[in-house]
Order: sequence, then structure tokens, then C-alpha cells
Amino acid sequence: MPRMLDVSDDVRAEIGDEEADRLLAGENTPGSYDCTSCRTPGDAEQERTSTVLFVGDETAVLAFAHATCLPSQIVTVSEEQLQGAVRSITGDDGEAPADAAPDQAVLGVTSGLVLIEGELRPALVVEPTGAIARPGAAPGGGDDFLPLLIEQGFLPVASLDSVPPPLPGWSVLLAMGQLHAVLQPGTGGGSPVAWWQAHHPLQVTEDWRTAANKTQTVLLFAAPAGSIGRQPREDMLRDALDKAATHGRLVAASMPLAGT
Repeated sequence: MPRMLDVSDDVRAEIGDEEADRLLAGENTPGSYDCTSCRTPGDAEQERTSTVLFVGDETAVLAFAHATCLPSQIVTVSEEQLQGAVRSITGDDGEAPADAAPDQAVLGVTSGLVLIEGELRPALVVEPTGAIARPGAAPGGGDDFLPLLIEQGFLPVASLDSVPPPLPGWSVLLAMGQLHAVLQPGTGGGSPVAWWQAHHPLQVTEDWRTAANKTQTVLLFAAPAGSIGRQPREDMLRDALDKAATHGRLVAASMPLAGT
């Protein structure tokens, strides 16, 4: 019996017609699988199933998801994130590759629920560990983090009274029940690429996942280094966001949730 696999044109082009046909014939994959999005069992012989190809710099990993969770697609991620995903799938807890050099700013991401218009909204707060320079700029030239994001379509936030508008082409990837990446449009209309990716999949609370699944939308707030900090409670996170907005140090956008 043919398997109920969905192989998108992009995935077929990447893996080749021969491999795609073998998948569709059930020669290379087990009938049952664990959904890469919701982590619950699936059966490709009984329900529609999507092929999801995670592509790194040197490695590609083919995963499977319920078609109701994720469409068949290619997700471009860093090689480090891809190796981390492989470790999470295989249960190998070996050490990940070394982090970026200490003098290189990296993006820190915090998840939390933010009360806006009387409803708790799932949000991600992005704050670099240091100043972000414009590509090609000389060192010590100031912090261009917010101007760069505004050029990408994020809008300055003066208060948290309303939901920020959507940012076309961007999305938040939640796979295997954990936060993996924030995706931005690929160049020339190509596959989405990771704007930020977790070194290890980031755990979110059940309440956060429930709210995200309800709205299918995640709010992303971003502020320069030193504006927010690691807040132990969501009410303190909200206070820090309010202060950053008041001082003109906050931008935001809303984007769809990919996965569950």
C-alpha cells in the first residue's frame, strides 16, 4: 500500500527524483515515526505525513511530521543546529561545538507570555550580549541592532498597548515541542533561512505552547544589549519591556508559528 507521504517540489529537487520515489514507495522509511513537530507517533500508512528536510552547511537530515503539524518543506539551519537536532533525535548528549568567540556578540532569546489587549500572548524577547555592528563597519562604530531590524521591517514600539503588525516571510519554528529557530525570507524568494537558531533546542512552557497553538502567532520583541536582561518572572519581563519601549529601545513584529 503506498505511503501517504507528502514530498514538496523543493524537497524532491534537493534529494532527487530517485530518492523521492523510493520514499513514496515506502522502501527507505518505516511506516511509523515520531512527528518532528509535536513528538507524538505517526503512521505514514494511515495518515498524511510531510517530509521535512533540515539542511545545514554540510549535512542534511530528513524528518517526518504529521501533515496537520507542518507542510513538506526545506528548513535551512546552521550546521551546529543541525548536529544538535541529530543529537536530540539519537539521544546523544555529547558536547556541542564550541560557542562563538567571547568577543563576538550573540543573540539571547527568552520566551514568555505578555498581556496585551486583555490576552496573554506568546512572545520571544531577543537581546544581544553586546553591540551589533553593521556588516563591514569598523569596530567600535556603535550599536546598529535596532536600525538593522527596522530595515528588515520591524517597527519601533512606544508602548505595549497593541499587538505589533505581522512581518511577511518571517516565522518561528517550533519542532519536536521545542523552539529551534526564527526564520526569515530567503534571498530571491528561496527557502526560509535561520535568522536565529538555538545551539540546543529551547524548552518553552506548556502555557506558552498552548497560547501559541491557539493564536498560531508569536510576538517577537528585540532590544539592544543591556535593555532587558534575564528576568526570573514574566511580570518582571513585562516591566523591563515597558521601560525599554518608553526609552525608545524596543522594536517588535508578529509572525506565524511553524509547528506545534
